[in-house]
Formats: sequence, C-alpha cells, structure tokens
Amino acid sequence: MATLQVYQAKVLKHLHERGSDQGAMEELRAATDFALRATKVTARSLGQVMSTIVVQERHLWLTLAQVADVDKSRFLDAPISQGGLFGDTVEDFAQQFSAVQKQTEAIKHILPRRDIHSDSDEGDGSIKYTISGEGAGTIFIIDEVTGDIHATERLDREEKTFYTLRAQARDRLTDAPLEPESEFVIKVQDINDSEPKFLEGPYIGSVAELSPIGTSVMKVMASDADDPTYGSSARIVYSVLEGERFFTVDRQTGVIRTAVADLDRETQDRYELVVKATDMAGQMGGLSGSTTVTIVITDVNDNPPRFPQKMYQFSVSEGAAVGTSIGQVIATDADMGENTDMSYLIKDEEGGELFRVSTDGDTQEAIITIKKALDFENKRTHNVVVEAVNKHVDPRFVDLGSFRDQTIVRVSVSDVDEPPIFIPPTGTIMEVQEDARLGALVGIVTAKDPDMDNVPIRFSIDRNTDQEQIFNIDPVTGAITLGKILDRETAGWHNITVTAVEADNQSMASQTAVSIRILDVNDNPPELATPYEASICEDAKPGQLIHTISVVDRDEPQSGHRFYFTLAPEASNNRHFTLWDIKDNTAGIRTQRSGFNRQEQNVYLLPILVVDSGPPALSSTGTLTIHVCGCDTDGAIQSCNATAFVMSSALSPGALIALLVCILILIGKTFHLSVLQEHYKSFTA
Repeated sequence: MATLQVYQAKVLKHLHERGSDQGAMEELRAATDFALRATKVTARSLGQVMSTIVVQERHLWLTLAQVADVDKSRFLDAPISQGGLFGDTVEDFAQQFSAVQKQTEAIKHILPRRDIHSDSDEGDGSIKYTISGEGAGTIFIIDEVTGDIHATERLDREEKTFYTLRAQARDRLTDAPLEPESEFVIKVQDINDSEPKFLEGPYIGSVAELSPIGTSVMKVMASDADDPTYGSSARIVYSVLEGERFFTVDRQTGVIRTAVADLDRETQDRYELVVKATDMAGQMGGLSGSTTVTIVITDVNDNPPRFPQKMYQFSVSEGAAVGTSIGQVIATDADMGENTDMSYLIKDEEGGELFRVSTDGDTQEAIITIKKALDFENKRTHNVVVEAVNKHVDPRFVDLGSFRDQTIVRVSVSDVDEPPIFIPPTGTIMEVQEDARLGALVGIVTAKDPDMDNVPIRFSIDRNTDQEQIFNIDPVTGAITLGKILDRETAGWHNITVTAVEADNQSMASQTAVSIRILDVNDNPPELATPYEASICEDAKPGQLIHTISVVDRDEPQSGHRFYFTLAPEASNNRHFTLWDIKDNTAGIRTQRSGFNRQEQNVYLLPILVVDSGPPALSSTGTLTIHVCGCDTDGAIQSCNATAFVMSSALSPGALIALLVCILILIGKTFHLSVLQEHYKSFTA
C-alpha cells in the first residue's frame, strides 16, 4: 500500500512539472484503482477479524453468565454497536426478563387464596380448616389456622383450566365439622407461556412463473395454546424470515403472496421460505415459532422452441424410395410438459414438394422423409427450411416474441446407376394401315440413360407379348417394323412390350408398353344381314311394306358406314316388288301388285345389290327369298305350303273332314296364341 502511495506521488509530481501527459494520467488512474481495491480488501479482512473476536467474546460472556441456550441466539445475532459488546440487546433482554418476573410475581398473587372463617372462629386457634377435591393436599394446601389456600407448584392452564375444591371448618380438638362443606372453583388465569406452532408444517405450495406481484400462493396457519380470550397471548402475526425478497406473508391471515413479477422457473424452480409466527401481536416479549415453506414454481409457456444449429446436413441416394427417412432434427424448449409440445413445418415451396416432415410424439423430433423421388442429374443439393412451432401458445406471453424458430436442412443427393428411361415414360400408342407392306415402319421408341455417363441404349421386343413375331425392332434406333402382313378384322390392336438396356450393363433395364392400332382399309364388301327370307299374304295390296333389310360390313371406316341399295340387273324386269332405300343404311321391300297365288308361284327370288362408300367402293349381291302364304282375315299367316291344296282333291270325304277338323284346331290354337301375345304386349306396355 505504501509503495502505491509513493508511486502516486511520483506520478503527480511528474504531471505538475511537465503538464498534461496522457500516459501518465492512465498510470495514475491505474495506481489509484489498485489503491482503492487494496483498501477495500484490507477493510474486509479487518472486519472479518473483528467479527471473529466479537463472536468469541460473546460466547465467553454468555457461558460465564449461564444464559439459557434458547436466549443465546438473540445475543449472538445482535448487531454490533458502540453501546457495548451486545449493543442494545442487553436492554431489550432486561426488559423481557423484567416482564417475565412480573408475570411470575403475578402468579403468586392470583393463586387461589380464600379466607374460610367460621362465624364461631374467635381467632383463638380452636378451629382448623381443611380442603378436599382436585389437587387438594398436592397442588393446593390450606393454612389450618387462617384458612388461606395456596398453590404448591406452577399451574398450566393449557393442561387444566380450573379446579373444583371443597372447604370445611372443623373443631381442632374433636375434628367435628362446624359448618357444612362449601364448594368453590379455582380458575387458572392464562399467561403467555405457549409459543405458536405450525401444526401442518412443513408446507409445500406452488405458483406459476411470471405471476403478477401479489399473486396468492398458499396460506399457513399457526395455533397458540394460550387463552385467546385473555390478553394478547394468542394473537398471532406472521412474518418471513428467509425468502422475503421473493415472497411476502400477510401479518394477519398468513397468506403468502409473490413479491416480484419475474419468477422464472427455468432459472430457479423452487424456493425455501422460513415463516415465523409471533404471539402477543408481535409485541416485545412475545413467543414465536417457525416453519419451512417450499414453493414450487410451475411452468408456463414463456419460451419458444430453438434449434441448436442454424443448419443441418444430410445425404441420401437418389435411388431411395419415397417415404425413406433422411434424418431427424430437434428444437429444444426450456419449458416442460405440454408446453414443450411442438410441430414442424416445411416452409419453402420446393422443399415441400420433395420432402415431408412429421413429429415424433415421444421424442419431439422432426423426422424428414422423401415425398417425391429425387434426381441427382436434375439437382444435387436441396436446402429445406424447417420451422418448429409451439402447439400450445399462451396468449398472455405473445408479446415476448415469436414462439417459432427455423433452421435449414441441407440434403445432398448422391448418384446411383439408373436404368434407361423411356420418352414418354408412360407408354406409346402407334398406328399402321392394315395393308402396310412387310418391313414397313410402324414407329420409333425412344429411351435414354439418365446418368451423367449417358451410355448407349439397346432395344428388344419381349416375345412373350409378340409370340407370332408380327413386329421387329432395330436394337440401336428403336424403330419398330412389320414382320408379318396385318389383318385388322382379325386383330385391331397389338400390345407389345419393348425392353431398353444399357449397352455395357444388361442389368440396367426398363420396359415400356407399346400399343399398335391397325387402321382399317376397305377390303371387305357389305353383305345382307340375316334373315334372308320374307313372307307375303296372297291378298297383299300394292305398295305394302313386307320386309326391311340391313347390311353388315367387317370394315370400320373412320367416317362411318354408308350403304347404297338397288335391285340387281337381273331383276330389272321384276313386276312384283320394288326396293326403297331408306337412307339410314337400311332398305324396304314393297309389293308392286296385288293378287298373289301360291298355287301358281309360292316363292319369289329377289336379287339385291349392296354397295359401300369405299374407298374403294365394294359391293355384293344377296338374294331375298319371298314366300307367298295363306293368311286369315286379320293378315296373320296360316300356311305357306302350296302342296296341301294340290293333294286335297285326291282325299276321301272322311279324310277331308278329319283334315278340316285338324285345320280348325290349328286355327283355334293360333288365335289363342295371338290373343295371349296381345295381352302380353299390353301388359308390358
């Protein structure tokens, strides 16, 4: 210290002689700072030494004075003052001792004392007085001559509040009672000899962190065995001995409340308080008792999630399947319980298309998985923005900031050898005319190696899909050609599978479906559709429609069918029937005259020419067979056989009658069937 002072003097002299010097000023400041620190340390050391001496002196005097242990702590903890070794504590203790002494003297005065004098007692000692009852002869004794009653020991009101005694005056010589017994009650007057006690302590309570000042935590309660109706012996007040910086206690009610508004569970999650209860309403001389109160600070959601790192890096093969996990990240939260529950989101659009993030409910980790197949050749690195968000945000603390945090997950995609890919990847449709020549080009399939090496591709047809080897493919160019003549009417579509492999690695193979449509060529003439027969009644009228014909054609022109009908040239002189083209690819046959006779001619053959619309236009001739029949009056055909009328002239009369009966029966059944058909038609209609 002396060295520093000498050095300071030299620096000051230097400044006085040479004026302002920045370096010297800095040295002076440093020396002064060191001197102040040394003084502080010296003072603290002296204080500690003096404190030790005072404590030793106090212990010595208290031991010599034979002060009770219960009172020693008051003297030992008394603040040091100039008033003496124990400061003002001696005076306070003297006042307390005086008060106790007065209470002790008061006991003697309030002990039961009664003059039991008989009217015949003349004070000559001929009468003696006796007592009986609770405590007689042990706790209480009576002066036989004066009748005064005294207590032999200190009474405890908390054990027994009153005693019932009986007194009697007797003749000293004969011991005969002079008067009847008199009963009286000695009531024990209370003094403050019981300290307050916390019967339910120690206590444990809780309060939420960041609670406002004055928030009620819990209530403590002490009881005092003294008489609450007498004086202030049982009037209790409460105070906090330890922990008063953070909590207060209501003097009257014992309710503990927060004293600060910044209780932070993450900094300190519990506090130990010592609460004191003092009787005599806290006045000097009152007795006290204490208890410990443990206050647990419960959690609120006042901390957002935080990622320990601003970037995480993972690598994954481009061949990894969709749903493969590439890694986990986790955000920490200083809160606890459900306040740490969080969910994760992918914030950038590209990352959301390729990756998916889910939350592990047990570990609160973000699990990042592949949502869409990755492609090394397209992009080798992806920066995905992952955000952590608290699930249970407390609206009271939103002003503390955003309860979310973001980090970047960098995903590096590694290359793998991939099989060829077809263009387009979902299959190809080709078309070829059915009259194409052998070796004609049907179409070309295209495939490429997606890897950086871009090795050559070789093509082949899976012969399981083309067992007849109708098509061939060039292994280098992928050109598909005809190997056999086509017939659309036999097979309108051919579905084959084309395989593409890397030229130097046959295991890298992929396949695509090729659908080949055979385009129609008009190579089939139209034909009359079945049936090829029609019937007319003998009494048919001219212009009556007897039949409608239609056509079938195995070809399928893209513009649709259009057929033309006409009578064949060999029927140009026909005078019996006409043909009517209805223009909907059908034609009607009408009668041209009346009066057909089946005995003269029962069958007519009508050749019809049908022509399609090509190109080229093809035609065919079909023959319609028309039968002449016998009909009833309603036009229903009965018979189309002319032989029955020719043979009837050679039959006997009996045979003719039998034949007629059969015909009548047949007509009846036909009529009955016709009626049933009409009923059925009307029912279904």
